[in-house]
Amino acid sequence: MQTKEAITAFAQSEKIKSSIIWASQVADMFAGLSESEKQGAQKIVGAIIRMIGHEIHLCKKSAPHELWTDAEKSVDLALVMIDSHVVQESVYHLTQALTKVTSIGHQSLTYLKDHGLM
Repeated sequence: MQTKEAITAFAQSEKIKSSIIWASQVADMFAGLSESEKQGAQKIVGAIIRMIGHEIHLCKKSAPHELWTDAEKSVDLALVMIDSHVVQESVYHLTQALTKVTSIGHQSLTYLKDHGLM
């Protein structure tokens, strides 16, 4: 890992973690919605998760790390749950993605600290 990649990975991991948390919270609220509200909520959650997937894809290019691919797979599985109308099941996969993204951020921060940059 290079310094520029570590900085980019750390910054992006923080942004993506925040997005995953928001998407998970919306998916958790899904059960309490009326049937008419669920259609719109499903579209919104799906759109947010797709944006997260795009961000991860960009990170794979700008700040390479093997865990981005694993995080991307978890996000893709969350989308499958959304598209299969089992929105609440997506939370498990989002949590898996969150764990991977958190690891990337931690490893990037460790690299920066070890090199006296933090």
